Amino acid sequence: MNVGDRVRLLTGTEEGIVTRLLDSELVEVAIDNDFTIPVLRREVVVVAQEEGNNFDRTAPDYRVGQVPGKNANASKKDRSQRPSQPAATKSAQPSLQEALAAVASKGAGVAKVGGTAAPAGKQAAAAKGLFLALVHQSPELLAVTLINNTEADVLYTYGEETSDRPYRALAADKLGPKASTKPLSFLHMKDFETWPAVIFQLLPHRHNGEAAYELLTKRQGFKASTFYSSIRPAPVIQKDAYLFQLDEKAAAAIAPEQLTQEAPAPVAAPAKPAGVDAAALKAQLTGDAPAKPAAVVAAAAPAPAAPVVAPSHEFDLHLEALRSDNTEELSNTAILRIQLDAFEDALSRALATNMHEIVFIHGMGNGVLRKEIHRQLSRNKDIKFFEDARKEKFGFGATLVRLK
Repeated sequence: MNVGDRVRLLTGTEEGIVTRLLDSELVEVAIDNDFTIPVLRREVVVVAQEEGNNFDRTAPDYRVGQVPGKNANASKKDRSQRPSQPAATKSAQPSLQEALAAVASKGAGVAKVGGTAAPAGKQAAAAKGLFLALVHQSPELLAVTLINNTEADVLYTYGEETSDRPYRALAADKLGPKASTKPLSFLHMKDFETWPAVIFQLLPHRHNGEAAYELLTKRQGFKASTFYSSIRPAPVIQKDAYLFQLDEKAAAAIAPEQLTQEAPAPVAAPAKPAGVDAAALKAQLTGDAPAKPAAVVAAAAPAPAAPVVAPSHEFDLHLEALRSDNTEELSNTAILRIQLDAFEDALSRALATNMHEIVFIHGMGNGVLRKEIHRQLSRNKDIKFFEDARKEKFGFGATLVRLK
């Protein structure tokens, strides 16, 4: 299941579009392209394109400013806004390239392609480059799309940045020339003030090309002063969109000779033989030293590791017991960190010295330390079980841990 997939709720007839993957179990679905709800993945099923074609269940295509009608639910056959089918199929609308080609071949000011008159030069040529396009799916829902209006392939990555999360990677793929991606994510107009900044990494690529290109990285934030004035016709998709060019500065080509250049490896100075006393060796060679090489000094043996000391059977985690000489004022967060570090150290030493059990005295307090200790113990596969220690001795302020 991916962003942009059309899904149906298993517990109802509603259908919608997946706008975000909230976590491994939860997705956000836009119902009727208007309002969103969080739904468990197991409660939705992806709707195949063939089903929509066979059963005429295509969702209405709303334009900017339109409001969904009563029959907007995509799970029902909505014919309220669909034009009646003509008896004869209309000829396909000619593309701009076909119109320009016809003009060039006839040399006239107006070219007729496929039976339709196309005034030459009336439509300005679309700008070349890579664009971020925010396209209306409904009056309140925008789809984030990458448009490649160049002649080269583009390798891209897409991510988002918020104040709570510096970066979150969401998509990566290759986009062909004169093409656009499917929606990479969805943004809601009502949440404009909290929109994330979008981050693209772009690498142009030409098959059998003669140059490599530098990687472009573009971070695009949104401000109301410039956002609402950015709407204009988007190239390739031929729709109005909030458009932002990502390659104002084109990627610089890297010459082949630059790719083959390597930094010269630093010449290492000749190392002295380890364990050789130069003065003693010189004395030995001149005959002023004993025949046996007193010059060769035995390499220092590594110091033996200090033996692991088992913690006390009843390990007190109160700050006064851990830092008796402490006189500075500490925040609650700093105190908790000191206590958890002491707990982890004591537990690892207890396991290393094959202790059968240990009691951690954490006190009552607000229960934060006790809860965190129990959380870590429940994830440790070397713990047989743990429980509250003897209440007659410790009350509820201690935990007994049995080790495997």
